[in-house]
Amino acid sequence: MATVMNDNAAGSDADVRAQVSDEEWAVRVDLAAAYRLVALYGWDDLIFTHLSARVPGPEHHFLINPYDMMFEEITASSLVKIDVEGQPVIPTSHPVNPAGFTIHSALHMNCEDAHAVMHLHTPAGQAVSAMADGLMEHTQTGMIARSDIAYHEYEGIATDLEERERLVEDMGDRHAMILRNHGTLAIGSTVGECFLRLYFLERACDAQVKMLSAGRDGLHNPPQGTPEKVRDQTPPAGIGMVANALAWPALLRKLDRIDPGFRE
Repeated sequence: MATVMNDNAAGSDADVRAQVSDEEWAVRVDLAAAYRLVALYGWDDLIFTHLSARVPGPEHHFLINPYDMMFEEITASSLVKIDVEGQPVIPTSHPVNPAGFTIHSALHMNCEDAHAVMHLHTPAGQAVSAMADGLMEHTQTGMIARSDIAYHEYEGIATDLEERERLVEDMGDRHAMILRNHGTLAIGSTVGECFLRLYFLERACDAQVKMLSAGRDGLHNPPQGTPEKVRDQTPPAGIGMVANALAWPALLRKLDRIDPGFRE
């Protein structure tokens, strides 16, 4: 795949902390943690797929992964800050993937809740994206994820900027998406909220693939009205509260026990 390189590579990762606000640094730490967690859970796809976050402030700047690093290597200072054109704001020697920018910029710039955007190519997510029925309601996690899911048809590798308009239209007011024949995606008002939403979606896809490996005969359908009840029990605001107050702090403690290097 083609990449966009920054002509001015004078800066170094070690210089970044001194060049950004405390608010931006906090987002950098969270996003680096999300990359490490994706690697920890086995959701990464070598250097491919992306997690991004909007930089606090009036500028339309975003953080995304350096395209030449594995997810378990990413740190707060190695994340690349780019503008709406996909060009690095702080000098870096790292490349940026234009396909990743196409998908993420569309949602960051047009969806109010899309402060964080995460996209994966897991085998389970790809498998469900290729199923005619999409995500099914046969598990509790499937019901949670399905109540807030959107779908977008595959248009090829996402280098066409015109696709951004269709992505936004398909997302609507939902917070998770199955990219048909491609993978999964989630947005959130914080990195932690986005990650938890993606976790539920990936968990549901994994369970569905395993469930269907035994065939469709004999599947137990949930009682009528139960999926709607679960939808009402898990509104987007509730997912955010659970993520920010409970799940995300616990996940950061987990990473700190394993390797706190993501904070560098």
